[in-house]
Amino acid sequence: MFDRYLRGVKDHWLAPIAKMLGPRIPPEAVTWAAFGAGIGSAGAALAGAMEAGLILWIANRLLDGLDGTQARVHGRESHFGAYLDTVLDFVVYAAIPIAFAARHHTQTTAFAGMLLVASFYVNAASWMYLAAILEQRHEGAAARGESTAVTMPPGVIDGAETIGLYVAFFLWPSHQAWLFHAMASLVLVNVVLRLIWARRHL
Repeated sequence: MFDRYLRGVKDHWLAPIAKMLGPRIPPEAVTWAAFGAGIGSAGAALAGAMEAGLILWIANRLLDGLDGTQARVHGRESHFGAYLDTVLDFVVYAAIPIAFAARHHTQTTAFAGMLLVASFYVNAASWMYLAAILEQRHEGAAARGESTAVTMPPGVIDGAETIGLYVAFFLWPSHQAWLFHAMASLVLVNVVLRLIWARRHL
């Protein structure tokens, strides 16, 4: 919901770090570092090391924001880089709730985790295919003045809200099933809103 407003703020704060890294560090290296931190976060969740998992999750999000800034600051933007970033993000987004569900060993949490990951699957279809259609109609990211490779139609839960909810997973692991259900519900609201928007505009 707030991503469109926060992207400029993110670039403002991360640009000095990108300049410090210099042009020799490829954005894809930052992307892979973010992925390593994200998988490490999932591993920590599986092991029950919540503090380490939270720190690695925050590191993942900071590095995930830095790779795009690194590319823009040094003129190294590429379609492959944007594609790689999205694919690896989805792996991390799925790995962390799966790790939590595996650790809890309860049917309730396992079902809630399955529901959450399933909502991600439907959500991906709702925005990725819509984004592709908008690009084909020349109504995509460039036409909207967005800095992302493809447009990301907004919803009630986007990147900023996802960060907050995943932080909650680590802070209140005993409420995992409830948190999973809450996030899945919000993600599915996104799907409905995008279907309504698409029916009106396409």
